[in-house]
Amino acid sequence: MNFISMLLTFSILCSGCGSFHSDDSATHPAENPSKDIPTEQGLVEQEVDTSLDTGFMIDQILKSTDGAIHYSYYLPESYDGIRTYPMVVAMPGYYMMWFGEESSGSNVEWTGVQAWTEMDEEIVVVSAQLTDWGETSARQAIELTEYFLDNFAINRNRVYAAGYSAGGETMSRAVSMRPDLYAAYLHGASQWDGTYAPIADNRVAVYIYMAENDEYYGSEKARNAYNNLRNAYQQAGVTDEQLDLLLQLEIPDNEHFNRLGIYNYHDGGNIMFDDKTILDWIIQKEK
Repeated sequence: MNFISMLLTFSILCSGCGSFHSDDSATHPAENPSKDIPTEQGLVEQEVDTSLDTGFMIDQILKSTDGAIHYSYYLPESYDGIRTYPMVVAMPGYYMMWFGEESSGSNVEWTGVQAWTEMDEEIVVVSAQLTDWGETSARQAIELTEYFLDNFAINRNRVYAAGYSAGGETMSRAVSMRPDLYAAYLHGASQWDGTYAPIADNRVAVYIYMAENDEYYGSEKARNAYNNLRNAYQQAGVTDEQLDLLLQLEIPDNEHFNRLGIYNYHDGGNIMFDDKTILDWIIQKEK
């Protein structure tokens, strides 16, 4: 083989090597828009969308128009973003609200959150640590509810609210401000700060629970809320037969709590979350 032939052969071999290197490194679509690459990218994106973290996600932050909302949430193990789930928005009392990083996630171990995760039916649970129990917290509760409706697989006909103590003041406002969002509301050991007619007009079901001798509120606030709601339902055309399906009042006496070793009756109001009959009454409601 003469020199020119050898040079041509070497050139051809190097050209082949260059082609191989190009194929091996062509992972940028602009350099090699192979149909295999979008397919692989699509599979990765699909895997991210369906392989979601389940269980408790602690101390998330939602930037709202009324300031940062610190919240935690629970997704059932089977959650895949495809089929929809009922959702409970549960607001705790004063001592589990947001007081800075040291209070982060203090509401997650609260029975008012944990109880819904132990139901026979799988439920998405959301609980915020708000900073007040008035108009601002009510708007934040509504915004948090809407955020989950827009970004998670939630059954919009089965969204529920629960509030204890300060959280009850907040949620009674929120539910009456946006009764179109909630199918039922569990109001425990608290006073009613919302209005009544919107609740009745939208047929939101309400269960009120208060100890007879609640040290903080007293049971008369619960009776007043019940009577005002009852009147509002009746004015909205609800019959007496329908009323029991939409409104319940439970005021246990001291002995009921004492049998359970409870002598602080306001704190004892939390036992409503241990009563599966009450929780079932709530989640059986639909819009």
